[in-house]
Amino acid sequence: MSGLERKDAIVNTYLKCALLQAAAAAVVLILAIGPAGAQPGAPAAHELTADDANAWLDGYLPYALKTGDIAGAVVAIVKDGAVLTGRGYGFSDVEKRTPVDPKLTLFRPGSVSKLLTWTAVMQQVEQGKIDLDADINRYLDFKVPGFGGKPITMRNLMQHTAGFEEHAKGIISASNDLPTFEALLKQSVPGRVFAPGSTPAYSNYGCALAGYIVERVSGEPFDAYIEHHILEPLDMHHSTFRQPLPQALAPLMSKGYRTASDDPQPFEFVGPAPAGALSATAEDMAHFMIAHLQDGEYRGQRILSAATAEIMHNSPLSVLPPLDRMELGFFETNINGREVIGHLGDTDWFHTSLHLFMKENVGLYMSFNSLGKEGAAGTLRNVLFQDFADRYFPAAVPHPVTAQVGADVQKAHAALMGGAWVNSRGAQSTFLTALGLVGQEKVGVNKKGELQLPFPGPNGKPRHWVEIAPFLWQDVEGHDRAVARVLNGRPVLFSFDELSPFMVFYRAPWYASSTWNMPLLAASFAALLLTVLLWPVVAVVRRRYRAPLTLDPSSLRAYHWSRIAAIAIVAAIVLWGLLFALILKDTGTLGGHLDPWLWFAQLFGALAFLGGLAVMVWNLVMVLRGSRRWPARVWSVVLVVAALSVVWIGLVFRLIHFGTDY
Repeated sequence: MSGLERKDAIVNTYLKCALLQAAAAAVVLILAIGPAGAQPGAPAAHELTADDANAWLDGYLPYALKTGDIAGAVVAIVKDGAVLTGRGYGFSDVEKRTPVDPKLTLFRPGSVSKLLTWTAVMQQVEQGKIDLDADINRYLDFKVPGFGGKPITMRNLMQHTAGFEEHAKGIISASNDLPTFEALLKQSVPGRVFAPGSTPAYSNYGCALAGYIVERVSGEPFDAYIEHHILEPLDMHHSTFRQPLPQALAPLMSKGYRTASDDPQPFEFVGPAPAGALSATAEDMAHFMIAHLQDGEYRGQRILSAATAEIMHNSPLSVLPPLDRMELGFFETNINGREVIGHLGDTDWFHTSLHLFMKENVGLYMSFNSLGKEGAAGTLRNVLFQDFADRYFPAAVPHPVTAQVGADVQKAHAALMGGAWVNSRGAQSTFLTALGLVGQEKVGVNKKGELQLPFPGPNGKPRHWVEIAPFLWQDVEGHDRAVARVLNGRPVLFSFDELSPFMVFYRAPWYASSTWNMPLLAASFAALLLTVLLWPVVAVVRRRYRAPLTLDPSSLRAYHWSRIAAIAIVAAIVLWGLLFALILKDTGTLGGHLDPWLWFAQLFGALAFLGGLAVMVWNLVMVLRGSRRWPARVWSVVLVVAALSVVWIGLVFRLIHFGTDY
């Protein structure tokens, strides 16, 4: 029998068995519930077994990795206190063709690391050494001010509502040249921009701060504490927070890739280590999931009491009901009516998710060692989770998503949502504020009068949102809901399920809205660039036709300096653009390597922007005093407006700002 014939025979046999099993299951179901209890619209759930899960994953992931240009992946599934399966796909080293081993290959779970840090915090809460609702300064040897008269508590840290602005310096580096996380914490405290407990704003600094508090109240270095009180009791022998990796584990570390077809990238050193420095195997992470699903116990070893585990898993903060909420460290990823908690994690190259189906006693962990083509790994981890839930835990009685408000009301509400919105996770007092100029989210209305949010679906196209209740929308093709908080008839806050536990969006203040600031900057840059490009052209034309500028010496100097000022302003804008392009391409540049260039950009930019405006005003005065024709007068005004606009944007978005603390 040929290989193809043998394959066909296997497939036919499998199909026959599947049909027989399906028929038997149907008979059992009819006998069990009777015709009156049947739900013809409900999808049949597959039984979650190792054989079924392995066959499903083996048919799902290899193709997904290849089409997404992802080098490798691991998946672990646990059920009823045991590892159901662990699967490795692709390569940990593409050049050497080293296969991924779920038991031995280390991946970087990124922010999923936080779950171990939060577990350590709850151990100290259980021992009475940390009070969730006390001012965290009680446990620190430096001061972390609150905001609006309210102190920051450990509960705020665990629910990402401490109110910190984004702090990015030292977050990640390709070199082992970062300060210790303790030194990083003490270098500067991020600005507090929200009242504690009020606004979810994801914070790596906050989690690192919690890890430092664990270190202080326990009397053990953080890495050692995690090893002694979490990794060892859970038999997580191939996991560590240590950077660089211990000698015994270093050979097991997967390479990280931008895409599988690119060169491997260096090991990533995470500055706020408690927030993301874990290296672990899928098998070890399975043990961690089992412990949390079993109320803090793994094979007779307890890392939390059942009561403490319940507090950690079920203390939700509801900001935008009925969306998913933040628990203590975990966040809800509820799906199909199931109670699910979990976490996502990203380094530059590794992308991970962990989900615990609490009532079903099932855990799903997956990690990818490449960003993939067009960010394929981020999409894949979300879709794989949703497809897993739909396959094994579908909604009991699915209903088609239809609008529950009138078309006119839906259109009116969508129109009220229109405009520029700012992510609560962002910088407000450093040069990184300028990323908000291009990062503000534009909400609008589609041709049908329906809400259009700037978060595409897995196919890269806009999602189809339908309003199912006033200011509550459902993604027709997916599982997410979006909701807005309305104040005095106007939406002032919104989010959607994927982000709602730890990030929300608020209206951009009028003065910082990219709706008009971006066109203003583009027009100003265009006017200045055109001035720069035309200066030599006009000079050549005048020389060729022997028509020199007939200006008095003062006016001629002002004219020449205005062109030099235009060159300086254009150069400063380009320099800032290049810096931001480097940062967005590789966050490792935020380790401090760009600080000399940042200082140069700040000094040169301030001189170019402010000095350029002064020169443009001088030139305008000289033109208006002279007898030049109307085109020169108009263009002199244009140059003043352009320079003034650049100064405005520089001040509002902190480009006219000094310092390398960001």
